Amino acid sequence: MSMSDKYPAESGRRRFVKGVVGGAALAGVGATGSVTVNTLTTSGGVGGGQTTAMTIAKVTGPAPRGLPQIPVRVTDDGYIEGIWPETQTVEQNGVEVEVAQEQIGGRTYSGAWFQYCGVESQENLAPDFESDNLFRAETGQYEWQDDTYDGGDRIHVDDFQDYDSWGNGVGNDGVGKPAAVTWRSEDAESSLNVTVIRSTRIEEAAQENEWIQASTDQGFLAYLNVCTHFCCIPGYKQLAESTRYGVGDGTYCVCHQSGYDPFTLEEALFVARPRPED
Repeated sequence: MSMSDKYPAESGRRRFVKGVVGGAALAGVGATGSVTVNTLTTSGGVGGGQTTAMTIAKVTGPAPRGLPQIPVRVTDDGYIEGIWPETQTVEQNGVEVEVAQEQIGGRTYSGAWFQYCGVESQENLAPDFESDNLFRAETGQYEWQDDTYDGGDRIHVDDFQDYDSWGNGVGNDGVGKPAAVTWRSEDAESSLNVTVIRSTRIEEAAQENEWIQASTDQGFLAYLNVCTHFCCIPGYKQLAESTRYGVGDGTYCVCHQSGYDPFTLEEALFVARPRPED
């Protein structure tokens, strides 16, 4: 059985069409604007339970849902920062616990969005973990990035000036310029792997949608780069094989051919795993 037989193309699959992300392609964004505080799911953990997250859309393959978005902003000196929700103390089932959540763009943004695939056990996902939240470069992913940064360097808006024309031979040029980064990972035992993309599609979408306007900045969008299927690390525009599955201009996981569209954002309901107790 060929891989195309194993994972046939879905009917009615979203297409990568420049500029459509802000309108009909984002119809799912307009649903509920908030999510209640999660309830405890086990006696040995906190902050898990039913969670509604904003994700880049899953468009093909066996993954159960998209990859959770990370709201971003560009600092005054031009570095790209992932926003971490404010730490709050709330009562869950009669117990006071710390959670990370805040209102952004009419929605409740929560650290629980990233509590899957074992990531919930990492110290850098604890609500009170101290970090400047700046994205820092990884090496070995993109040639332009290796020519510009050493591992651990902060990424800067000036290095994305060709984002409307950049290409690497996979899919179409000018779709969006990526960087592979870590987030909240300084002095942590494990890294949070993230992809950052700057794209004109994101700029256009931000003009039409409150959430996108609040969660992106100057065309930058970011998401946790951990496949929701078996927790592999996907790649944005990294393998020519991705075009076979309709995601040459998207994010592709080579492990089991799951594909994601970074330019279509949608809600995903899932059960977040509880964090270990402090």
